[in-house]
Amino acid sequence: MLLRVLIFAAIGIFIYLGVRRIWRDWTGQFKADDEEARRLRRERDQREREKPGIIDLKRDQDGRFRPDDDDKRR
Repeated sequence: MLLRVLIFAAIGIFIYLGVRRIWRDWTGQFKADDEEARRLRRERDQREREKPGIIDLKRDQDGRFRPDDDDKRR
């Protein structure tokens, strides 16, 4: 009887540790994929900002978005 309990406990521990490892691997991969997508989006945004004709807008005191005071394109 004690042997059965020990075997079931060992099997339960192995299953728990296996599921836990799979869960960590999957979440780690999802986080890495999200970080890669975030990096690519940031690089794309940076390239788009450097294009001519792109105006950076700042929120003014009245809540409207307007170009900076130092913007030469106004």
